[in-house]
Parts: sequence; C-alpha cells; structure tokens
Amino acid sequence: MSDNDKPLLIKRYASRRLYNTETSDYVTLEDIAGFIRAGREVKIVDLKSGDDLTRQYLLQIIAEHESKGESVLPLAVLNDLVRSYTTQATSVVPQFLAMSFEMLQDGQSKMVENMSAMNPMAKMPGFEAMQAQQQAFLKAMTGGLAGNWGPSSPSPENGEEEGLDDIKKQLAELQAKLSKMSK
Repeated sequence: MSDNDKPLLIKRYASRRLYNTETSDYVTLEDIAGFIRAGREVKIVDLKSGDDLTRQYLLQIIAEHESKGESVLPLAVLNDLVRSYTTQATSVVPQFLAMSFEMLQDGQSKMVENMSAMNPMAKMPGFEAMQAQQQAFLKAMTGGLAGNWGPSSPSPENGEEEGLDDIKKQLAELQAKLSKMSK
C-alpha cells in the first residue's frame, strides 16, 4: 500500500494544535481541506485518548466554508439533515447521500471520458494539457467532489446507451457552434 492509499494521520494535541505525522509539522484546517481536495484521505485522532475526531473536523471545515459564503449545500438540504437526526430515517440518509455523491462522480467521469473519446482534437499536440485544464475546471465547479476521473463501468446498459447517444449529439452540436465562433 503506497503512502497515498492510506489515510494521512493527523494528531490533535491537548492544545488543540493539529500535527501532520508524515511531515512532522503543525497544520491548519485549511491545510487539511487542501489535502482532501488533492484526493488524500485524512484521519484525525486525539493524541491522549486515541478517539477518532475526523468527522468532527470535516464538519468544522464544511461549516467554515459555508459561513464564508461558499455555499454548496442548499438551505433545504441542511434543514432535512437536521430533521434526519431526530427521525427514524437516520439510517437511510447517509446511504442516500453517499449514493448521490457516487452517482455525481460517475457522471462526471463518464462525461470527461466521452468528451475525450469523441473529440477530433484528441490527436493534436497539447491536447492532454487542455484536457487536464478541463478536469481541473470541472473539479473546481463541483467544489472538489469529482475525485475519480478514471473510467468507470466497462460497458453501458441499454438505457444508458441512449442517454450516451444524446450526450454525444449535444456535444457535437456544441463543438460545431464553437468552431463557427472561432472562425
């Protein structure tokens, strides 16, 4: 298992300072958010008790971003989350959220993959750099939710194939419009 496959261990001292065990230095919440945006898993533990504090700190990072006006979660979703803590539906909500984010990531992966496969410019020099910029743009637009850019499922099912044809048609129309604009 490589270093990037296992979670980055962050220890919280009694002074509430956070210590990166890999680089042997202190880190901030923003540093931790940066590790996560870069695709790294983190695990935050209390040095004295050994308690896992990861969830608490991740929620704190989200709360800070939301309070700065970087709203990702609509108010209705936040209200529903609060309600879910007081109802019997608490076991369903985490599974639903996990599946929703997974579907979003898969959809983004397929979109990037399809754009690459259909693009006649793919053989041009410098295309890979442009593709990397597209991926970074999509990741930025989704707030870093797109963690997996590789190919997903090997073959689409019948319903997905029709949707894929629609996407290809729309992409071809957009490419035609772009080529007209650049002339």
